[in-house]
Amino acid sequence: MKKYGLILFLGMFFTIDIVSAASYEKIVCGTTDIPYIAAQITSTVIDILKIITPVIIIVLGMIDLLKAVMAQKEDDIKKGQQTFIKRLVVGISVFLVFFLVEIIIGFVAPQNTNRSMWQCVDCFVNGNCSAIRK
Repeated sequence: MKKYGLILFLGMFFTIDIVSAASYEKIVCGTTDIPYIAAQITSTVIDILKIITPVIIIVLGMIDLLKAVMAQKEDDIKKGQQTFIKRLVVGISVFLVFFLVEIIIGFVAPQNTNRSMWQCVDCFVNGNCSAIRK
């Protein structure tokens, strides 16, 4: 339960500014009006994931390898290394998901033909909503 306390605290810290800043503003994505707050929360969650993922991987990897080294068993050390490599793969895949979304949208809607769609994705992923805000 203590693990989730820090995550909840950080989430509240980042969303207080968002909720107070734009309650009823909208962004235009194609023909749809989407609440600005939805884009800001999505962008904040993505930013938090980009920061917390490497920290969690490093801390848990250090703990696993430290336990294995303290036990001084060759099997435990190899098992700890394999677990760390699996966590690295999962962490890299988290970053690849964000990158692939931007690449796929770039192919579907190139920047020079349909700016509205690309700007909407940029707003949700990177938080750059100034061009499409109402």
